[in-house]
Amino acid sequence: MTRMIPLLHPLDDHGRLPRPLVGETGRLSQGVRDAADAVAAAKPVLSPAAGLARYAHPHYLRAEPTAFGSVSFHFKAFTGREPRPETPSAAWSDSELTYEQKKELDRQYDAARTLWSQMRLRLRAAPVMRRAAPLWQAWKDAEAGLRRVFAAFWFTPDGMWRAQLLKLTDAERAALAAARAWDEVAEELSLLAAEHRCEVGEDEDLPLETVAQELGLDASGWEISWPDEYKAGPYSWDSRTPMVRRIDAAAKRQRERLAEVARLAPTLT
Repeated sequence: MTRMIPLLHPLDDHGRLPRPLVGETGRLSQGVRDAADAVAAAKPVLSPAAGLARYAHPHYLRAEPTAFGSVSFHFKAFTGREPRPETPSAAWSDSELTYEQKKELDRQYDAARTLWSQMRLRLRAAPVMRRAAPLWQAWKDAEAGLRRVFAAFWFTPDGMWRAQLLKLTDAERAALAAARAWDEVAEELSLLAAEHRCEVGEDEDLPLETVAQELGLDASGWEISWPDEYKAGPYSWDSRTPMVRRIDAAAKRQRERLAEVARLAPTLT
């Protein structure tokens, strides 16, 4: 009995099976392999975990390549109370580690130091910021009060200028005290921010305004100068802090204007 055998490919015009498309298949496979090689080359190569595990930071969890060709390091949460993360010196003298492995370990500790420093800034700045909030408001109120008392001279009767001068000197003293109080706490925050920036660089800097927002405070208007502004330098004779200089300048302008009026009309006071 005759049986029919199904063919995988139809016969050609001469009744023969077609030759396999070896060339085309080969080119396709090579193209796929080339593409795979290119993708693999673009990804960062992570060192074997076993070689670096003994030097890893205690908070280290894992490292993952990113879509941008870098490596993302993952750690357990830092509190900011831990010792400063530093690459173990023994790792650099370990002959079993390659140079690339040592550089990878360095990057791991850089990432750990950034997270640690950010948490350390939060930890240290929080109590200072809670003290700073009312002092900033007191400074703004005192500064506004000084301007208001001086502006009242425009509406003060001639015989009342001495009494208004007394109010002005009281306002100057209040503004000066508020300026000193604010500058003291602002210097603390400035030093903390500068120390943090020194650890992580500008790219990873955690702004004080962000820390304040996390505490439910609005520090958007707070005026905090660089640390050098709060201390007189070796060649500087002016030891006044930023807000104190502002109040002194405002008081000087006001007194010059009052002295001018007194010279023009001495009997008004």
